[in-house]
Amino acid sequence: MDQIRLFIELTKKALQRQMTYRAAIAAGVLTNLFFGLLRAAVLQALYVGRSEVAGITLPAAITYTGISQATIGIFAAFSWFAIIRSVYSGEVSSDLLKPMDYFTFWLAQDWGRSIIELLLRSLPIMLAYAVVFGITVPHTAVQWLALAAALWLGWLVSFAWRFLLNLSAFWTPNAIGVARFGFVLSWFMSGFLMPLRFFPDWFVQICYLTPFPHTVNTVVEIYLGLLSGPEILMALGGQALWAAVLIAAGQLVLQLGIRKLVIQGG
Repeated sequence: MDQIRLFIELTKKALQRQMTYRAAIAAGVLTNLFFGLLRAAVLQALYVGRSEVAGITLPAAITYTGISQATIGIFAAFSWFAIIRSVYSGEVSSDLLKPMDYFTFWLAQDWGRSIIELLLRSLPIMLAYAVVFGITVPHTAVQWLALAAALWLGWLVSFAWRFLLNLSAFWTPNAIGVARFGFVLSWFMSGFLMPLRFFPDWFVQICYLTPFPHTVNTVVEIYLGLLSGPEILMALGGQALWAAVLIAAGQLVLQLGIRKLVIQGG
């Protein structure tokens, strides 16, 4: 129970901290909308003379741009260097002494951050898209429930990946560069830049050897109704599996990093 209370307290503090960045979040909403409109315009040009591409209609494709832009904040898709900064500042030593698993300590804080991003960034973006374009929405309760599960699992996969990238700070003074490379890689292979269904099968198969499609692409395909029945269960299962793999990898790398820190006298 103490661990649960501590998790809730850390989440609440992260919520409060994130609320102090309301101006930055508002600026982020406008930026995301601007680039989302540009991406929608590109897709409209692609669809000239076509009713659908790879089984995706134009309204669904435009909705896709809204969803992918709306998930940027939830998944911290462009940057997240909190652990890197704590390692470089030396705060990691005190963080490791806290009465909570190090991964869970950061997970609670990122959960609070993502909730604010959902409420103050993602929802306004989707509402703006609904006003401008008249986007499609899920039609059944099952689809909405699956979407909620996919969002949560997608966030968990995203966090576990970011956690793993940040641990590179234990070994290199240029961990931010390492993390940025990891973020860029995820943009191309997650379905963020373009729906994965638009790409050749061989590229999609390569993407699914990584955790990246289990963030944005799974959320998009469930939202748009491109998956149904057993396909939804398989997609959610894939997310859960990759979350478990990345969390386990993060724990292993963390132990190696702690060992290095101890040897160096940290």
